[in-house]
This record gives sequence, C-alpha cells and structure tokens, in this order.
Amino acid sequence: MSAEARNGSGSVDSSSSLSRRQFLGTGAAAGGALVLGGVEGCAPADGSGAGASTGPEAGVPWPLPSFELEEVSIADLLSGMESGRWNSEEVTQLYIDRIAEIDGQGPNLRSVIETNPEAVEIARSLDEERAAGSVRGALHGIPILLKDNIATHDQMTTTAGSLALEGSIPPEDSGVARKLREAGAVLLGKANLSEWANFRSTRSSSGWSGRGGQCKNPYVLDRNPCGSSSGSGAAAAASLCGAAIGTETNGSIVCPSNANGVVGIKPTVGLVSRSRIIPISHTQDTAGPMARTVRDAVLVLGALTGLDPEDPATTAGAERAETDYTPYLDPNGLQGARIGVATQYSEGHEGVEDLFQAALEVMRGAGATVVDIPEVEAWGRMGAPSGRLMRYEFKADLNAYLGGLGPQAPVKSLEEIISFNEANADRELPWFQQEILHQCQELGPLSEPGYQEALAEAMRLSRDEGIDVVMAEHQLDAIVAPTGSPAWTTDLINGDRYHMGSSSPAAISGYPNISVPMGFFSELPVNISIWGRAWTEPDLIRIAYAFEQLTNHRRSPRFIPTLDL
Repeated sequence: MSAEARNGSGSVDSSSSLSRRQFLGTGAAAGGALVLGGVEGCAPADGSGAGASTGPEAGVPWPLPSFELEEVSIADLLSGMESGRWNSEEVTQLYIDRIAEIDGQGPNLRSVIETNPEAVEIARSLDEERAAGSVRGALHGIPILLKDNIATHDQMTTTAGSLALEGSIPPEDSGVARKLREAGAVLLGKANLSEWANFRSTRSSSGWSGRGGQCKNPYVLDRNPCGSSSGSGAAAAASLCGAAIGTETNGSIVCPSNANGVVGIKPTVGLVSRSRIIPISHTQDTAGPMARTVRDAVLVLGALTGLDPEDPATTAGAERAETDYTPYLDPNGLQGARIGVATQYSEGHEGVEDLFQAALEVMRGAGATVVDIPEVEAWGRMGAPSGRLMRYEFKADLNAYLGGLGPQAPVKSLEEIISFNEANADRELPWFQQEILHQCQELGPLSEPGYQEALAEAMRLSRDEGIDVVMAEHQLDAIVAPTGSPAWTTDLINGDRYHMGSSSPAAISGYPNISVPMGFFSELPVNISIWGRAWTEPDLIRIAYAFEQLTNHRRSPRFIPTLDL
C-alpha cells in the first residue's frame, strides 16, 4: 500500500535495518543535483509538478489570503456544526475552494488528484440529517481525503496514481470508505501518492505519480513530502481537509507525517480493513489516519475499526478494536510510563538528534522512565526477508485486486501494467523505471518455499526476536525513535535520499506506530515515532497525546518556495 524509503512500502531506515533499495539489491539512491517541482513556468506535459505561477523569492512565504479553516481541528468543526457556527456544506465548499486556490495553482501543491463532484451535495444531505436530530457517527459532516489507492464506488476513480488505471471505478467501496460513510464523513476527494505506493522503482521520487505529477511539501515547496501517502500528509498539513487517510506497508504513513509535520497513526495490521485497497503486501499493509492533532487522528481511527468479512485479518482486530479511543487522550499519559529508546534508529542527522534528546527530556520531566535499548541484531536482518515477501505478495495481491474489478478493468494483471508503462513510457517512465515490477512479475505463487521461508523469517526477526522480546526484557510500555530526517529537495533525476528513519520494526511486524511532531530544523518539521506490541494503540495514544500537549510543536506551513541558504 504505501512506500517511501523504498524498503517495503517505504521504510526510511538507514541505521541498522536495510533500506528497501538495499534489500532489493540495487543500492541506495544518490543525492540530488537537479531540483524539480519548483514554482515557476508552465507545468510540463510529464506532470513533474512545476507550477504555473511565479512565486516569491527564496525564504519568503507565498502571499496567500487568510483561510477561515486553517488549523481548525475536527473537534472544533464538530463543535461549530453543533452550535450553528458552520454547517458541513459550508465547510466542504471552503475546503474545495482552498484546494482550487493553492493545490492546482499558486503554490501548486499537487496533493489532491481529484475532488468528489458529489461532496457538496453529500454534505448538504448530512446537514439535513443533523437538523432532523440524526447524527451518523463521530465524523458527521467532516470532509476527509482518501489516498488514491483506497477504493470508492462513486464518481471518483481509484488508480494508485497510475495512468494504467485511469477511469477505473471499483464495483464496491473499500472497507475504509464504507466505515467513513457510516461515521458521517464527507469523502472530499483522492489524494496524490507515490505511484503504486512507491513500489515501482529503486530510484523513484516520493510523491510522483503519472496522474498527479510531483506532490510538494507545503513547508518548503521544492522539498519532498515523502511517500507514498505524500498527498495525504501534504493536504492535511495545508488544511485542505479535516483529515486524510493514508496507507502504509513500511513507512508510508509515518514518513509523510514526519516530512509534513502532522500526526500519523499506523495501526496494528487487522485493526482497520484493507479490503479493496490497491495492495502491496497483505502481511504488512494497513490504512490509518493523518491529521493535525493527536485528538483528530484518534477520532478518525475509532471510526475506521471493526470487522470486515472481506478482510480476514479484521477477525482478530475486531476482538481488540474500540470505536472510541478518546478516553486514552490523557495529558498525564507519560507519568509512570517506561519508554525504550531505539538507539540504532536515533542517529544520522545531528539536528534531529538534538531535537530527539530534547523530546526525551520532556518525557523524563513528565514522569516517564527512559532507558536505552542496545542494538537489536534481529532488526538489522529483517529487511531482506521482508523485501522478498513483499515482492511475492505484491504480484499475488495486485492480480487479485485487478481481478475484483471485473471485466471493465483497464488492466487485468501486473504483466499488463508493465506492458502499459512500456507503451506509454513518455508519460509513465520519464524519470525512473519499473524494475521492482519486473522483479515481482518474475516470481511464482505464494506456495513457493522461497515465499514461505521469507514470511517466517520476517515475522521471527521483527516480532519474536524483535519488538516482543525487547519490550518484555526491558519491561517497556513503548519504544521511541526519530521518525526520520528533514525533507530533502525533490530530485526526479536521482530520486529520494534519506539520512535516518525508524519505520521498519513496527511495519514488518504489523504492530502499531504513532508519529507526532517533535520540532523543526530550519523551516522543516521532524517527528518522533512511538511504537509497541500488537493492539497497544491505547498505550501509544496516551504517550503521544501527553507529549503533544506538553510540547505543541505543530505549526502551519508557510509555502516557502525554497530555503534561503
């Protein structure tokens, strides 16, 4: 589902665990020379993301008019709708107008691929329901963006950013879309992403898709928003929606949360349905909320949980799921907590290291016990088997998804996608290739011993010899590390570059991970990640909320074209 650092669906680990590029055997991406996706000139035919408007000079924020809903929380929107200050129709139209104002012109953020032509009408009907005394759920009237790999059966398409699926409307809603509708959310549109959730090339630029072009970072526009839930992170940060839904296989919720300064919750696999989400790996894939505050992310998470007969993993999840996680929003949640520091994921950028040490001091000051975790040897070896199982599962799972589209599917197999890209190379392969798709196509069925061995090894190293044993040995409530390094300059020629990241332990094991703003290096936000055992979302929410309330690092982006260095 999601990918950013090229290590699954995007882990950004660079300390001891292998990066996705490394475990695919291709070497790390080089640093960038040519920065694209700027703010001058006309948008090129390849959709690389250059803006159509001339912006301010380096270091100067884009001169945008004030926006009534900037940084307004879901909780405040709900309160405003109840009091009559706003209604859902007004809020939805305000977001649509803001998307038109800054996403397709002006700063040209390119975070939204398409808006829902029925959104305003849906919002109006939800207002009528509220006026009649009926409220569907916790998100009644709240506009939510969905990553463009999450199926909706409406007038929007679901394409994973690929031109090969252009025009594809799935026959049914995904489990996530269905839950959001039940909770009363307005499905506002589809967010841009790294095409095929960044599982296409070892030299890709996160946030680029054939349909959407290059998504930008709203803090500094020539910086990368990280993938693959890049559009979800950028749009949430820029107040283009109440919240957004991302997906992660390895890092694709937490990395764009880090790069865009928002809160991301990567749940335990099985807590949220994956049905009819364009997949990478049924072992590691999950959807999750991305929002400006922990409270907002928690409100969305509660609306997403529960049993979905189409996703067997939710059978276990339904036994542990809660529909309301707000009772765990405890400002004293760090008191008495025992926090482990994943030292092998805590170095790589001195600015981030300083912010992380300051964060640990906040935790100690709030009553937490903080202990260092020596290097975990298993975490350094789990990347390779995870990479093998993902390549196996991507072929099997994607072919199954395409088969579920029925006879109207534009392409019906991974093999046909590869052929489509080759036939449309000027639009799909102008900057980087599809070697990962070729590697997946060459593999056999999931019954092969190579797959079974990779699956067993990945689970043993990440769980039994990884998070489970570490937390038991040190009697921990959670593990923490920096989520990643500050956003790099977008470079379509050489691809992404990372200096640090910590997504792999939670991603490969399928365990929960919450990324929360930790501070800024220059104009660029960075986050702290908090992860733990399976189904421990309540514990992680307590810690994340308490840290957020003590620090309040979140601040609005200023749409600076480039840093004045």
